[in-house]
Amino acid sequence: MLVKNILDQKPIGGVLTIKSTNSLMDAARILSEKRIGALIVSDSEGSVDGILSERDIVRELGRSGTACMTENVASIMTDTVIACHPTDNVMSVMGKMTDGRFRHMPVLDEGKLVGVVSIGDVVKGRIGEIESENSALADMIAGNA
Repeated sequence: MLVKNILDQKPIGGVLTIKSTNSLMDAARILSEKRIGALIVSDSEGSVDGILSERDIVRELGRSGTACMTENVASIMTDTVIACHPTDNVMSVMGKMTDGRFRHMPVLDEGKLVGVVSIGDVVKGRIGEIESENSALADMIAGNA
């Protein structure tokens, strides 16, 4: 299965982004309202300048207290972002996410942001792939193929 297949199954609505100059409070509000775990930081359309996750915010709250919520996103975002391509294999993406211990990965096509996949998306895609393979093997064994 390819990342493209995962993106095709996601609801259309675009990728939520936030500017590096927005406050952490703004970011937390969006994450809460949209029930998502990360935002792509983008100061120009289609670019990926960083990523900010709910974990990043919680860690900073633990270090600095609630006063950090007025700081800007750039102060704690991850600015070295590992991305994937729509034609990447789900297994390689799963490996990158596991090795890097992160749960969200931007998808870039020709350098432009086209989507985001979460570890949940990747696992769901892989499970679907395994179920299809098992079904095909069961049919073959039963002589239905």
